[in-house]
Amino acid sequence: MIELTPEQLQSNWDKLIELIVDTFDGEREEKLLEMYNHFEDRMMLAPASGQEHFHNCFPGGYVEHILNIVKFSKLFHEIWASNGAYVDDYTIEELIFAALHHDLGKAGTLTEDHYIPNPSEWHRKNQGKIYTINPDLKFMTPPDRGIWILNQFGIKMTENEYIGIKLTDGMYDEGNIQYLKSYAPEKKLKSNMQHILHQADMTTTRIEYEKWEHNDSDEDYTLPGTTKPKVELNDSQTKVFQELFGSKV
Repeated sequence: MIELTPEQLQSNWDKLIELIVDTFDGEREEKLLEMYNHFEDRMMLAPASGQEHFHNCFPGGYVEHILNIVKFSKLFHEIWASNGAYVDDYTIEELIFAALHHDLGKAGTLTEDHYIPNPSEWHRKNQGKIYTINPDLKFMTPPDRGIWILNQFGIKMTENEYIGIKLTDGMYDEGNIQYLKSYAPEKKLKSNMQHILHQADMTTTRIEYEKWEHNDSDEDYTLPGTTKPKVELNDSQTKVFQELFGSKV
């Protein structure tokens, strides 16, 4: 299981707040900061999923996931734009807003967590179900609850942002099929933003899964098909290595 240090947890949270300050301004920035201040203690430690083999199922996994999807959303925007796709019908602010809040519902309600530690030791050890969904919550999908939370703090959103939050999970959420699987021209999505968000989310969750699968840190992890750079040791380090492992570097 990946574990973040207290320093890493704080650093990720600081990056999240910095992203909000750098992206938004005026009343919207103030209301967003108010909301994140309300959730800080719980959100900083929230996981991104409840099972080890999903993605970022560890304390701090939620914030790390959000930072990752913002990064990949901006990257895929540049890829689509540089290859001729039409990306002029939305703003970068809208893209970041939707990426930031596509999973906001996983913060829970204003008073209750979405994920709570699984009380069953057997399920934790044998099935990797580290967390379970809080049974005291009324059922909502994470996007729907996220939109509800934004409403509680008076945070308005554009149509692009609303549809982006709803559709980031793509057709993994069956409720999105009517948006994404349409043969009538008038019903097709009128922006590429939603496709970019979904592509970013799939990429993010896949890489986060592989980090868990390989059980490596950010510094050590190497994607399949690539090689780690050769580490050059000085004479003293080489001698110690040979004494420990009895072989040449």
